[in-house]
Amino acid sequence: AFAGGATAQTDAQLRADGTKAGNTDNVLTYGMGYHQNRYSPLDKINKGNVKRLVPVWSTSLDNELGEQAQPLIYEGVMYVSNARWTYAIDALTGKVIWRTAVNFDPDTPRVVCCGNSNKGVAIYNGKVFRGTLDAFVIALDMKTGKEVWRQKAAEWKEGYSMTVAPQIANGVVITGCSGAEFGARCFLDGWDPDTGKKLWRRYTTAGPGEKGHDTWEPREAYQYGGASTWITGSYDPELDLVFWGTGNAGPWTDERRKGDNLYVATLLAIKPKTGEIAWHYQFAPNDVWDWDSWENVLGEVRVDGQMRKVVMHTHRNGFLYVLDRASGKLLSAQPFAKVNWADRVDLATGRPVESQVSKDLRAGKTVELFPGILGAKNWPHTSFNPNTGLIYATTNTVSSTYRFVKLQDYKPGLRYQGIENISSPITPDTIASHLEAIDPLTGKAKWRTPIKGQQLSAAILTTGGGLLFTGRPTGEFIAVDAEDGKEVWSFKTGSGIHAQPITWTRNGKQYVTILSGTGGVAGARRGLAEMPLGGSVWTFALFDQ
Repeated sequence: AFAGGATAQTDAQLRADGTKAGNTDNVLTYGMGYHQNRYSPLDKINKGNVKRLVPVWSTSLDNELGEQAQPLIYEGVMYVSNARWTYAIDALTGKVIWRTAVNFDPDTPRVVCCGNSNKGVAIYNGKVFRGTLDAFVIALDMKTGKEVWRQKAAEWKEGYSMTVAPQIANGVVITGCSGAEFGARCFLDGWDPDTGKKLWRRYTTAGPGEKGHDTWEPREAYQYGGASTWITGSYDPELDLVFWGTGNAGPWTDERRKGDNLYVATLLAIKPKTGEIAWHYQFAPNDVWDWDSWENVLGEVRVDGQMRKVVMHTHRNGFLYVLDRASGKLLSAQPFAKVNWADRVDLATGRPVESQVSKDLRAGKTVELFPGILGAKNWPHTSFNPNTGLIYATTNTVSSTYRFVKLQDYKPGLRYQGIENISSPITPDTIASHLEAIDPLTGKAKWRTPIKGQQLSAAILTTGGGLLFTGRPTGEFIAVDAEDGKEVWSFKTGSGIHAQPITWTRNGKQYVTILSGTGGVAGARRGLAEMPLGGSVWTFALFDQ
């Protein structure tokens, strides 16, 4: 019905996505808006009628590597990606309009840390942008799927890969990379969307001549320092700042890298035209815990009686950080889960006060660490409802044992970590996860729903219909009452769900879409039977009575 009908998108359309000025027929940005709230005011599907929600169509994605992406929709065409393919699909019928293969060396997956996945595409000015496992950035024609340009960001044989969804900010395509487990020096790149010309590169470990280089001791340690940038940043068009988090240090042990190690485990506020750092906040100086610092949700919250424009960060380290968006001033950092690696975060200095457990780890002892290796919250994204002021998250409760081991010499393309970690077992009776609604300033839950026997690993969507949508690794796509956390609807897909739901409209009717397909890091499926492989897209709507 809409095959090949795409026309150019504008900066104004991207800025309006997910706002009152936006068109709910379209989903144009990662996070359903530059703010990455993953909230939609749509309410035609609601608590009163959700039991009538049924599948409208399902389409195979011809992929057994796993599905983690968020689809985008423009003028009735849905754009979906995984490690193997990029698809354009008729959003109302599920008919494939075009698909373009991603060709990579079959040996590439050996340098991909945590699943051969892809988080999604970006669309802008008639093109679809994506990254590849072997660290290329590609632009495709939206109407035909034909390649317009291709640029090599890094050499995969040196441990670099790319699973991140690109971001479009102020007319610049921004991409990140993965590789911290392989001793890579990670970065953000800015690209010209029309030509593919590289506009700038911002390394995320500070080298010679860069501010922060003196935080690496010995100075050359920055070359293998990690700080991956594998989760897409948010963007404030008024401030013209992109908020992008960086990952863990390389290697994990601090044996060969003393100092704070900027900009590892850091929130960077970046100017998209130049890559210049406007401000930064480091969550974990001298990271030895794998404290990747991911999504940065933008919103307004009341602080000391005054509404403040903030960036909220529900960190895998167990603290929920709230910072002033313009200045980077830390306003709050409260625990939302069991934490024993730090006693607290000092608001005056912004630094964590490391606990005796962390001191013992640094001294070479074996410790039990909370949160564990998958974090108090792993990458699957939260949702922020601006009406309730709450963050909705899937959180983890289990611990891991950590112990430093002898660090081998760096060799390109091989793991460079110096750590042994073992996660605590998950049995059918283990409360391994919670689904919860959290006050961002206190870290306290309004409600918490325990999840037994599995760790949830799908993103969250909340809606004006009072619903929360997410999925289970056992394949169920579920709707939950956002007021109390009780499940109100479920549909079993053919494989595990580890992806990102969206909701949208066409001809006045509301739809919900999710990708199904087991993949990602195997540790997230501990305690579960093996799920069938195979990716697919599912779209749901209310059954017409």
